[in-house]
Amino acid sequence: MLRLHDSLTKSIEEFRPMKKGVVTVYNCGPTVYDYVHIGNLRYFVFTDLLRRHLERRSFEVKQVMNITDVGHMLADADVGEDKMEVAAAKAGRTPQEVAAFYAEAFFKDIDRLDIRRAMIYPRASEHVPEMIGLIDRLLKNGHAYQVQEKAADGSTGASVYFDVASFPAYGRLSGNVIEGLNPGARIEVREAKKHPADFALWIYNPRHLMQWDAPWSRGYPGWHVECSAMSMKYLGETIDIHTGGEDNKFPHHECEIAQAEGATGQPFVRHWLHVTHLMVDGEKMSKSKGNFYTLDDLVKKGYEPRQVRYLLLSTHYRQTLNFTMQGLESAGGALSRFDAFADAVRQAAPEEAGRPTMQAEKALNDFSESMDEDFNVPEALAAAFEYVRAINEKIAEVTLTMRDREAALQFIEGLGDALGFKFGKGASEDEVPEEVTDLIAKRDEARRQRHFAEADRLRDEIRVKGFVVEDTPAGRRVKRV
Repeated sequence: MLRLHDSLTKSIEEFRPMKKGVVTVYNCGPTVYDYVHIGNLRYFVFTDLLRRHLERRSFEVKQVMNITDVGHMLADADVGEDKMEVAAAKAGRTPQEVAAFYAEAFFKDIDRLDIRRAMIYPRASEHVPEMIGLIDRLLKNGHAYQVQEKAADGSTGASVYFDVASFPAYGRLSGNVIEGLNPGARIEVREAKKHPADFALWIYNPRHLMQWDAPWSRGYPGWHVECSAMSMKYLGETIDIHTGGEDNKFPHHECEIAQAEGATGQPFVRHWLHVTHLMVDGEKMSKSKGNFYTLDDLVKKGYEPRQVRYLLLSTHYRQTLNFTMQGLESAGGALSRFDAFADAVRQAAPEEAGRPTMQAEKALNDFSESMDEDFNVPEALAAAFEYVRAINEKIAEVTLTMRDREAALQFIEGLGDALGFKFGKGASEDEVPEEVTDLIAKRDEARRQRHFAEADRLRDEIRVKGFVVEDTPAGRRVKRV
């Protein structure tokens, strides 16, 4: 039974999708004005972990992740510089060129981290008609209002704002109820608004580089409206799971709920999942502190993307992760243990079928049960390492049976599929010549019979053939000299 912590109810609840066997998931995606950093990547790795586990639980996952390429402010104000415009001006390119460049960089990063791609990545700039349609619904049912604006050049047009007072449930996700909001703290106070917390759905600003025609004025959409509109288009008025970083709770997700439910009168999301931020060496990540890292930064330091992925997923998603270089080294060590185990099991050649073993089944059950409990990855990994230790002992003692080996192979492959890794670095059996494989089997038998002198002689003969056999605490490994 899968149980998830719902950010809205602040409790862990049993997950039941609306439609049997099918789960609809909307992930807040990247704003493509710059490279994504490791804080972003922690969130994207979690979305992949979520999808993998749902699919392993035999659900069909309909996953949508947006690409924000318009309407995202530097702050939560309704006016100001757009991040896309700032990046375009700095690079001497159009916003569209900037978006295309950094979207490609984003896909490169998630591919290197073995993150499965969503079924669709809708771009905000390509779904403005859907946003206009949603805003029109909100205007007609009294949840939004127009404000006439006057630009610096003297021209006039209408901006559209959501009336938070018309939606009593505003604030239930973040806890920022209207009465408790500090005007000007997160959303700019403007005299034209009915309430300081009212947020922009459509912005009239003729100086903005990206413009669309709408019934009320030419302009561009606010940041918050895009996710509501695109989620509803591709997944329906109500979805099973919506994810994001904890900083998205307010105002972004709070506004999403108000817009969607204000327009439809239906629940927008059944389960909200939010990933906690990370620290770097115990401090908040900041370019000014020199602790701001992208995936490329870490690769240039000599770390593998798989080390980054392992470290990012190894801490529970609702706990703060302290990202350190020592942590990356430890991640490499943990992966090496799984790699060595995978190689040792694949290269093992036991002759006896032996009795059925329950170790692998229990380990997989323990792993899955931990994942079912709101993705308790640390506990799941502990179960996996305990199984690895037990099987390594069998390999070292030459007591591994054929059934043990078959079960261990299924376990390591299942573990890799669940976590997003391919385990094993040594030469695989199909890479080892048959004559060497025969010598390895004879050496295994000699060790099983405790004929250690013969086993040593066979190891030397294997070396002459260009391969070395290593008996490590993690199990036997075979590799080229």
